[in-house]
Amino acid sequence: MTDLVNNFAIKIATVNGTGSASANSLLMKSIFRAGIPVMGKNYFPSNIQGLPTWYEIRVTKDSYVARSGKIDVMVAMNAETYARDVREVTSGGYLIYDSTWPRPALLARDDITVLGVPLAKLCNENFNGVRTRILMKNICYAGVLAALLDLDIGKIRELLAETYAKKPALVDSNMKAIELGYNYTRENFKCPLPVHVAPLPGGGKTKGHVLIDGNTAAGLGCVFAGATVGAWYPITPSTSLMDAFKSFSDKLRVDPETGKKNFAFIQAEDELAAIGMVLGASWNGARAFTATSGPGVSLMNEFLGLAYYAEVPAVLFDIQRVGPSTGMPTRTQQCDILEGAYASHGDTKHVCLFPRDPEECFYFARDAFDLAERLQTPIMVMSDLDIGMNDWMCPDLKWDDSYVPDRGKILDKEAIEKLEKFHRYLDVDGDGIPYRTLPGVHPKGAYFTRGSGHTQYGAYTEDSAEYQIVLDRLTRKFHTAKRFVPKPVIEQDAHIDIGLVAYGSSDGAVREALDILAAHGVKTNYMRLRAFPFGEEVEKFLEQQKLVFVIEQNRDGQMRSLLTLETRVEKAKLRSLLHYSGLPISSEFIVKGVLAEIEPKARKTEVKGVA
Repeated sequence: MTDLVNNFAIKIATVNGTGSASANSLLMKSIFRAGIPVMGKNYFPSNIQGLPTWYEIRVTKDSYVARSGKIDVMVAMNAETYARDVREVTSGGYLIYDSTWPRPALLARDDITVLGVPLAKLCNENFNGVRTRILMKNICYAGVLAALLDLDIGKIRELLAETYAKKPALVDSNMKAIELGYNYTRENFKCPLPVHVAPLPGGGKTKGHVLIDGNTAAGLGCVFAGATVGAWYPITPSTSLMDAFKSFSDKLRVDPETGKKNFAFIQAEDELAAIGMVLGASWNGARAFTATSGPGVSLMNEFLGLAYYAEVPAVLFDIQRVGPSTGMPTRTQQCDILEGAYASHGDTKHVCLFPRDPEECFYFARDAFDLAERLQTPIMVMSDLDIGMNDWMCPDLKWDDSYVPDRGKILDKEAIEKLEKFHRYLDVDGDGIPYRTLPGVHPKGAYFTRGSGHTQYGAYTEDSAEYQIVLDRLTRKFHTAKRFVPKPVIEQDAHIDIGLVAYGSSDGAVREALDILAAHGVKTNYMRLRAFPFGEEVEKFLEQQKLVFVIEQNRDGQMRSLLTLETRVEKAKLRSLLHYSGLPISSEFIVKGVLAEIEPKARKTEVKGVA
């Protein structure tokens, strides 16, 4: 193990429901405040209490945000997973366990250092009550790590004071547990370990950054974008987005004179009702949205088709989780790509946005509402559990106070009065987007909203030609959307003809993989997709590569399928790198996948050349 100062990964194995989240958050924030970039991933079960849970913290001086695929320090607090946890430690790494009871199996590996700390004994001697002792044992291991990793104990106290500002009595008890672990470790082991933290001066690399999860950032973005209606049905992992929206709205959307709330927050009886409420509010002119996950999108399909055909704006955040069916609700995946793009029956296509982290969740919330109204159609923001529920280090979120929502083609009273007659679905300027009116503005602007066949003038029809005119215009509108959606991020060298394509939360792992591949002498181009439909930039990038790796977190290569369906790309030059274990993708997985394809050919070429 070399160069492990500010460059290592910790994994903490505990039991769900034992309060370990507080200890893990404390550790991560204390490292962040030392100026060192840090990443945290929570792997938790879908039950409330009793099953194994893990939390992984990666300390990374190079600001990488993905899993490295290696564990340097393991804190094994769960007897049920000891054997597995021991196996996962990198050779030369460290394993910490509760030595109150002997665990001879832990000594099975002689290539790692095992450190036993009597955590339960320390807590039993210093705290009363079974529940308190269980909770404090987890805080106690945070003290052990503070000593071993050389964390600033003063900053930990500051964090505790902030965390329990409304319950100051908890500060002293938690600090007592921290010090128990800290002092025992300092007295019995050489501290710090070679694997440790070295604070960076002047705020280090975390200055101007925040730790935030994607659901919180998205909820805040909705408020800033002008959303006044949120309707949803609870489902993991999207619920915290709605919680965040309500929390921010309670502070920011209150009339200063009357004290009345000027937003609607509705928990519907199911997902069908939720999306129905959103469409009703949007049709009336409000900025409305819902948040759900794959099973919820399945239930919303019929209403999404109505919104597409009747051209009602709406925003839907899909926080993707593992499927099919109920799947593994607390694990991450990118498995709703095709469901989002083609939700509902018949000829439907939806605009999708693919945020890579909480920062883009914030800004894409604004973009989604603008696009929904400009295009008069549902916009799907395809986040995932990794982005939505884990804390990410992001640049400070900034807002332009001069922002004016893009309401699109809405006719006001004066404009309607000048019309001889209003036709809801008539394309008057060739971009496929008709003008709309809002209810109650003017009688001449009234029209019948219908999901059945209608003409461009808004009348019911079953006439084939009239029906096709509207469908063809919807196609033109979808092509128009290519000009408005976020462009892909492309990093390209004209002399390189191997490309990587990724989207969403895979971006962090890809960026680290690019550096590792370069160190192996393999240079590649990179395109990060940020939206569907795909514009000419995507077509051009794909055409210029001889070999394209499409990296995604699902089994069936859904983005690869979408690219083959919706671009001119030659299918034969696409290679899928598919990660679908439910854990966030790592750079190691990508590097191995690319090298497995590239290196055998390189060796063959070399041998042929010699001969």
